[in-house]
Amino acid sequence: MAHIISAIWSGIERSLFPAIEVALDEELSDDLKRVVSTLEIVRIEEATRPAVWQVRGRPRSCRASIARAFVAKAELNIPETKRLRQRLLTDVALRRICGFRRQQDVPSESTLSRAFAEYAKAELGRHVHEALVAKHVGGAVVMHVCRDSTEISAREKPAKKPAKEPKPPKKRGRKGKNDPPRELTRLERQRKQMPEEAFAELPTACDFGCKQDTNGKLHHWKGYKEHIDWADNGFPLTLCITSASVHDSQIAIPMAKHTAAKCVVLYELMDSAYDADQIHAAIRELGHVPIIAIHSRRTTAEPFDPATERRYNVRTAAERGNARLKDEFGGRYIRVRGAMKVHQHVMFGVLALCASVLLNMATVPNGPP
Repeated sequence: MAHIISAIWSGIERSLFPAIEVALDEELSDDLKRVVSTLEIVRIEEATRPAVWQVRGRPRSCRASIARAFVAKAELNIPETKRLRQRLLTDVALRRICGFRRQQDVPSESTLSRAFAEYAKAELGRHVHEALVAKHVGGAVVMHVCRDSTEISAREKPAKKPAKEPKPPKKRGRKGKNDPPRELTRLERQRKQMPEEAFAELPTACDFGCKQDTNGKLHHWKGYKEHIDWADNGFPLTLCITSASVHDSQIAIPMAKHTAAKCVVLYELMDSAYDADQIHAAIRELGHVPIIAIHSRRTTAEPFDPATERRYNVRTAAERGNARLKDEFGGRYIRVRGAMKVHQHVMFGVLALCASVLLNMATVPNGPP
């Protein structure tokens, strides 16, 4: 992976930056150099649908340029689409980098919003991210996968939960031969399901979530949860969005299976929310070693030995990755509604984060493998 990124970075630094500065007749700022580097690594325009020839109507805005603009929006941590458009209108260099030659070529705010909805429906962010993972991580050995979720606060009304059907009274006494078998729990079903089937069963509507922070205090929010598998160098491998009320343990097994199909994993590190027998067993079936913090309900469990404790401390990569996604790449500025659009917004930030991690590997001496 490192030699591929080093070659890309060498071409960007020696050829692309000087060529752009000559074309624009001005020196690029550090922010715009980051944008150029990110766009060159992500190459999101290759996944967008090419423009079609039109006979009637107003010419359709270039979807490839708009997609590049949204990646730049995440890289520059611009909170709103309105501010992105204002920046494109006033910043000639950024406008040309995204692919808009003239000021009148910049789409209106409504056109940008319609294009964003198209990207969300087509799952553009997921497809581009999968291509990045396949190119730079596919088949490689990942020593530690750090699994965690992060809250996504949304500005929308929570969905109304359907009324629960009353359960029939339980039969007293011992179980008879003709009694129906016990219904499997979700974790038991997931061990036999394909990852796509398990993901499809999880709710994605906006609702209320509750999580305990590092100080032991409960934190409530309205919106969603983004579940992410991080490599130990901070590269996001697998992502999934669910309702905020979904417990972390309900998604661990399908994510482990999905990540295992992309790369060779040795250890999986998780906090105590994932401490369940079914999760331990499923991860061992994949040939991985689970290192999961002991939940307080396990009063007889033995604590980690010193070597396992040091290895578990690598899990802070997930905390740092979640913090970077929110603070540096627009994860805190959710201005869209619906799980599909919220996930697409997060994915633009994830693509910028992937490029940042890969560039750090190419430019920092003795960086992570």
